Amino acid sequence: MEFNYVVTSEQDGRALKSVMASMGMSRNMIKRVKLYGDLDVNGEHVWVNHIVHEGDTIFARYPDDVGDLNKIPNIPILYEDKYFAVVCKPSGMVTHPTHGHLDDSLLTALNSSENPLHPVMRLDRETSGLMVVAKTGHIHKLFSEQHCISKQYMAAVYGKYEPTSGTINEAIKRRENSVMIRDVASPDDPDGKQSITHYNEIAYDSSLDISLIRFKLETGRCHQIRVHSTYMGHPLVGDGLYGPNSIDNPSELFPLSIELDKKCPRVALHAAYLQFTHPITNEVMSFTSLPSDEILNLSPEFRNQLTGELDRFFI
Repeated sequence: MEFNYVVTSEQDGRALKSVMASMGMSRNMIKRVKLYGDLDVNGEHVWVNHIVHEGDTIFARYPDDVGDLNKIPNIPILYEDKYFAVVCKPSGMVTHPTHGHLDDSLLTALNSSENPLHPVMRLDRETSGLMVVAKTGHIHKLFSEQHCISKQYMAAVYGKYEPTSGTINEAIKRRENSVMIRDVASPDDPDGKQSITHYNEIAYDSSLDISLIRFKLETGRCHQIRVHSTYMGHPLVGDGLYGPNSIDNPSELFPLSIELDKKCPRVALHAAYLQFTHPITNEVMSFTSLPSDEILNLSPEFRNQLTGELDRFFI
């Protein structure tokens, strides 16, 4: 990993290690540069205690090169450079190694070196779609400090939203006596965490009573889209936790749900859009991804509406 940086007037007279910390480098990273890397100011080798002045050019490099990610047929890589990659996670794959999934996670499959990869965001096992994977902890930290990654999803839900666009602003909390399930909390419940979801209808199939909805998140609570949509009376197709055929949230309002859940035997949720600023070049980048056939095959109306450029759906 390499860094080039010009000392500002506010940093004039400070020790180099202090400026390196202000660049976003962790103490562990500064130590690695000191012990194993290269550290120059204006082209001359220096130590971390060197005093720098306004206009000085800092060059730091340390050996932490992950290299190119493995090319896996079912994991499309939409973008890759030496800092991070944007990939499309398939449904049914966990993001990072866990108990029971030590060898078949997304990160395990993509990693081509002994250095760990760092997921900038996480998708549930059944959820498919776009993810950013940082190649170093430093890049992960820079992404985390931005707090401005715009994430939008497409989901197949039961029923028709009325109105067809709007905002769901309802706090979410963990269900009592449950490790996994979340609920919308009452306004006066101190355990509720603010959760805001914007939505709009992309397509509706009246014969099946299902809709394709775009969701844009302002917050990132666990199961936020699934909980909010269920609260609005529109559980997601194939949702084994909150859907009409689930054990914990059963409903008889959608008579075709058994057939449709079999047609899409996983939660019909896809991370379809990402926008963010490149943490090194400051370039604004955006990516789109079409939902999988499991979702699109639910209704011809879905495919018809998604013909052409996807960008027009995302704001």
